[in-house]
Amino acid sequence: MQLPNKLYSYNYSVLSKFPILLKSLQKGDVQVLSLFMSNQDKFESINDFIETLDALYALRKIDYDDEKGVIHFVI
Repeated sequence: MQLPNKLYSYNYSVLSKFPILLKSLQKGDVQVLSLFMSNQDKFESINDFIETLDALYALRKIDYDDEKGVIHFVI
């Protein structure tokens, strides 16, 4: 996971990608693939997308519903 430091500016870190996904999730629950497809132009690779999801999940800002197969925004 890339965090801002001397080598990586904020714009290239995972933190800068949080608002992108959170804005998409505020509209409603979304499947992972749909979320990626709608935002793939904002990520350099799928690894960056997954790292951003991991960080948001660790911070308890998103949750995954196994039964529905969707990610939703946690208030």
